[in-house]
Amino acid sequence: MATEGAYESILCVKPDVNVYRIPPRASNRGVRAADWKLDSPDWTGRMRVTARGKVAYIKLEDKISGELFAQAPIDEFPGIAVETVSDSSRYFVLRIQDDSGRSAFIGIGFGDRGDSFDFNVALQDHFKWVKQEDEISKQAQTPDNTPKLDLGFKEGQTITLNIGSRKREKARPQGSGGFGLLPPPPAGKLAPPPSKSDNQNTQPAVEEGDMGCLLDLDSTNDNSVDAPISNTTATSDLWGDFDSVTQK
Repeated sequence: MATEGAYESILCVKPDVNVYRIPPRASNRGVRAADWKLDSPDWTGRMRVTARGKVAYIKLEDKISGELFAQAPIDEFPGIAVETVSDSSRYFVLRIQDDSGRSAFIGIGFGDRGDSFDFNVALQDHFKWVKQEDEISKQAQTPDNTPKLDLGFKEGQTITLNIGSRKREKARPQGSGGFGLLPPPPAGKLAPPPSKSDNQNTQPAVEEGDMGCLLDLDSTNDNSVDAPISNTTATSDLWGDFDSVTQK
């Protein structure tokens, strides 16, 4: 069953395992670990699970010397070579074989439930890999009859590529919701640019001729304000009409 020249890999190692002699199976019903003498195992040692090619091996060895006590070759899992009991997850039934091909059934058990879980997972992972390898080999041997797409160039066939520079699109003014430039004002309504004198807030220059008029105006205003009105007759004439209107 072993593949010649294949290297041996270690799948799982458990330092404590108990071995039991089990009674012959009376019927096809499941095996119960309660029927064994669980308090007094027949042998105690170390268990190593190895794989060589597609075959796994459960080896029971001495803890100190490493001498092989028994081994069980496993070519499928689950199968007759490894069976679980019906009343516990920590005990299994193994079919051991010697070099001459003789086989016998023994019971093994773990003190910790985690050890039995690791043992079970190691066998499952190995035979999952075996199944994948079988599927890959079958696909390699099966001819592919599906039509293949020919993407190659025919003889004399050419291809032309037009690679040109793309014209850059003109930027379009954004709408009112964007941050683009404002639209230009209507024609004929442009405001004249401010003059330099307006920007600097300077007063217009006064010519010499205007200066004289201003002096005359100031002198007139001073005489009209400060000088008393001596002509009472002119004043009464000016307001006579007003008085005559109001007395009606």
